[in-house]
Amino acid sequence: MDLRIFTEPQQGATYDDLLAVALRAEQLGFGAFFRSDHYLGMGTDGLPGPSDAWITLAGLARDTTTIRLGTLMTSATFRHPGPLAISVAGVDQMSGGRVELGIGAGWFDAEHQKYGIPFPATGERFDRFEEQLAIITGLWATEGGFTFEGDHYTVTDSPGLPKPTQAKPPVIIGGTGPRRTPALAAAYADEFNLPFADVDTTVTQIQRVTRACEDAGRDPATMRWSNALTVCVGADEAEFRRRAEATGRDADDLLANGVAGTPEQAVESLARYAAVGSERVYLQVLDLADLDHLDLLAAELVPAADSLGP
Repeated sequence: MDLRIFTEPQQGATYDDLLAVALRAEQLGFGAFFRSDHYLGMGTDGLPGPSDAWITLAGLARDTTTIRLGTLMTSATFRHPGPLAISVAGVDQMSGGRVELGIGAGWFDAEHQKYGIPFPATGERFDRFEEQLAIITGLWATEGGFTFEGDHYTVTDSPGLPKPTQAKPPVIIGGTGPRRTPALAAAYADEFNLPFADVDTTVTQIQRVTRACEDAGRDPATMRWSNALTVCVGADEAEFRRRAEATGRDADDLLANGVAGTPEQAVESLARYAAVGSERVYLQVLDLADLDHLDLLAAELVPAADSLGP
């Protein structure tokens, strides 16, 4: 099982905070550094204020050297598909081919209101999301003359430039939707992600996406399966509870729903997900200043996770 570090900078983080975590994660051998794509803090004032995901990833592309970089999840409501394809391709070039695009339909109405971003109804958001996926992947793949005519976006005779360094940056789609989400994943995703879902929900959604792949004539074995889970681990129970308190999260809730507790308890949580097919976990770290936490995760969880598999 591959372990990646996942951050939520809208809760309050500077670029330097993100860089410190990314560099430590890179040094410790984590598979990737990911960040959310939000413009408003949740349950917090979010000081010093939000940062743009792809601007910060561009900086990290130059300030790191080996770690993979990406979003969970870029909101399709935030950007037009052509400029987003250009941004991702540019950051992929800047990183030497280390970028992955997690993208979703968008869900957080309040941030759209606060920053003047249109927020259509759910059905329209998914329609736009589907067209964006077709355009972004089409622009990366074309040798020129790419044309797409949709209900919301039209592209005419595009050169599809610039090109990413990778032949195609991996596309990550996720969520628990029963119908459109699995179908879009089967059509466009390299990886399917379950955000903060329990084991039973993970099983159900993997089954749905597997069926969608089969219906589309795609081998489900070509899909990578992942989860995003909050992480809070201490060398002993006392240290775990101190870390939980520092983040304002209930320790018992973390134990029930995250990768939490002592290292042994955390590995048991990872093993439950591995047993149902999860191949990768994005560890949501809440205290970006606690770099010692990353050291402990690397020392105790990464070696154990290497031996876990579906």
